[in-house]
Amino acid sequence: MMFDLSKDVLDFLKDLPPKQSKQVTTKIHGLLRDPFPADAKHLAGYPGYRRIDSGEFRVCYTVNGDIILVVVAR
Repeated sequence: MMFDLSKDVLDFLKDLPPKQSKQVTTKIHGLLRDPFPADAKHLAGYPGYRRIDSGEFRVCYTVNGDIILVVVAR
Protein backbone atom coordinates (compact mmCIF):
# COMPACT_ATOMS: atom_id res chain seq x y z
CA MET A 1 0.00 0.00 0.00
CA MET A 2 1.26 3.50 -0.81
CA PHE A 3 -0.24 6.96 -0.78
CA ASP A 4 -0.28 10.02 -2.98
CA LEU A 5 -0.81 13.52 -1.61
CA SER A 6 -2.27 16.28 -3.77
CA LYS A 7 -0.33 19.54 -4.05
CA ASP A 8 -3.02 21.27 -1.96
CA VAL A 9 -2.45 18.78 0.87
CA LEU A 10 1.33 19.24 0.76
CA ASP A 11 0.96 23.03 0.81
CA PHE A 12 -1.52 22.82 3.68
CA LEU A 13 0.77 20.60 5.78
CA LYS A 14 3.73 22.88 5.12
CA ASP A 15 1.80 25.90 6.46
CA LEU A 16 0.61 24.21 9.67
CA PRO A 17 2.40 24.71 12.99
CA PRO A 18 4.71 21.74 13.73
CA LYS A 19 2.46 20.13 16.35
CA GLN A 20 -0.65 20.09 14.12
CA SER A 21 1.37 19.07 11.07
CA LYS A 22 2.72 16.05 12.97
CA GLN A 23 -0.79 15.07 14.16
CA VAL A 24 -2.29 15.21 10.66
CA THR A 25 0.73 13.50 9.07
CA THR A 26 0.57 10.71 11.65
CA LYS A 27 -3.12 10.19 10.89
CA ILE A 28 -2.39 10.06 7.13
CA HIS A 29 0.43 7.53 7.67
CA GLY A 30 -1.98 5.43 9.74
CA LEU A 31 -4.00 4.92 6.56
CA LEU A 32 -1.13 2.79 5.23
CA ARG A 33 -1.73 0.27 8.01
CA ASP A 34 -5.52 0.44 7.79
CA PRO A 35 -7.10 2.38 4.89
CA PHE A 36 -10.55 1.84 6.41
CA PRO A 37 -10.17 2.69 10.12
CA ALA A 38 -13.18 2.50 12.42
CA ASP A 39 -13.42 6.29 12.64
CA ALA A 40 -13.52 6.79 8.83
CA LYS A 41 -16.82 8.03 7.45
CA HIS A 42 -18.14 8.10 3.91
CA LEU A 43 -18.06 11.59 2.45
CA ALA A 44 -21.66 12.53 1.62
CA GLY A 45 -22.12 13.43 -2.03
CA TYR A 46 -18.76 11.98 -3.10
CA PRO A 47 -19.04 8.24 -3.80
CA GLY A 48 -15.85 6.35 -3.00
CA TYR A 49 -14.41 9.09 -0.79
CA ARG A 50 -13.95 8.87 2.96
CA ARG A 51 -12.88 11.25 5.67
CA ILE A 52 -11.04 10.90 8.94
CA ASP A 53 -10.65 13.54 11.62
CA SER A 54 -7.41 14.61 13.23
CA GLY A 55 -8.27 17.06 15.96
CA GLU A 56 -9.91 20.05 14.29
CA PHE A 57 -8.77 18.93 10.83
CA ARG A 58 -10.35 16.59 8.30
CA VAL A 59 -8.49 14.41 5.84
CA CYS A 60 -10.46 13.36 2.74
CA TYR A 61 -9.18 10.44 0.70
CA THR A 62 -10.04 7.61 -1.63
CA VAL A 63 -8.55 4.14 -2.04
CA ASN A 64 -7.82 2.87 -5.56
CA GLY A 65 -6.30 -0.59 -5.43
CA ASP A 66 -3.02 -0.25 -3.54
CA ILE A 67 -2.96 3.56 -3.70
CA ILE A 68 -4.47 5.92 -1.14
CA LEU A 69 -5.06 9.32 -2.71
CA VAL A 70 -5.33 12.09 -0.10
CA VAL A 71 -7.07 15.00 -1.77
CA VAL A 72 -7.98 17.42 1.04
CA ALA A 73 -6.75 18.19 4.52
CA ARG A 74 -8.56 21.12 6.17
